[in-house]
Amino acid sequence: MSKIERPVVGIGEILFDMLPSGAQLGGAPANFAYHVCCLGGRGVAVSAIGKDDLGRQVKEILAAKKLEAVLPEVDYPTGVVKVSLDERGVPEYTIIEDVAWDNVPYTAEMKALASQAAAVCFGTLAQRNPVTRATVMSFIADMPADSLKVYDINLRQHFYSREIIEESLKVADILKINDEEIGVVGELFGMEGEWEAICRVLIESYGLRLVILTKGAEGSEVITMDEEFNVACPEVKIVDTVGAGDSFTAAFVNAYLRGEAIEDCHNIANRISAFVCSRAGAMPPYDLA
Repeated sequence: MSKIERPVVGIGEILFDMLPSGAQLGGAPANFAYHVCCLGGRGVAVSAIGKDDLGRQVKEILAAKKLEAVLPEVDYPTGVVKVSLDERGVPEYTIIEDVAWDNVPYTAEMKALASQAAAVCFGTLAQRNPVTRATVMSFIADMPADSLKVYDINLRQHFYSREIIEESLKVADILKINDEEIGVVGELFGMEGEWEAICRVLIESYGLRLVILTKGAEGSEVITMDEEFNVACPEVKIVDTVGAGDSFTAAFVNAYLRGEAIEDCHNIANRISAFVCSRAGAMPPYDLA
């Protein structure tokens, strides 16, 4: 099996955003796996669901999207994020704790999947509970030596620590981080200087191949020890930005696994994330020209 035929896994949280307009399936790992599939890879979502109606809905939605998933049912409720709007209409999120994705067991099916995986994308949020954290690290440990480990840091609320970030960086090949998160990491680790300088310290300290730094409307950078690639955001009519970062990571990883040059991977990722911003939801159907 060639590397591009092997599974590309998003592991961690799967949940419903309980929006004023209704529930919407979310979770960065599932979003990542979905976009890998849309781009021609074999994306697989790994998490856990409850033995409840929301868990049933998760399976139905992923099946409808033809997204492969490993989702053991556990004795905890399927994850939800409560979303409320303030007087200005700005959303505020409450990520409910002690839910299914906090308690993902490491199963034989996951171990078999890890042994074949070409790449995994994992974050910080799902590691807030020791159970899922151990599963994420066991999965990474069981992956082939030539596999790619992508740490999409994804800091949320207070669900992170220097210890979790540092242990994740130690097993990662690529770090994906945004302009807000790089400031948090710099402060946690006592690093000063420009964003690019902090990225290079992280590359050198943890043996990373590269860092992907996204900067919202200001575009993105891909930073290696010796090079720096900058790309501006394409002009598109933004519907919402939900899942745009996950699609960026998926597109970059998909192209990288196919052997594309870093600059080309970056351009492809930028184009795909702009497309996702022009559509509603984190998992829109692809109708690229």
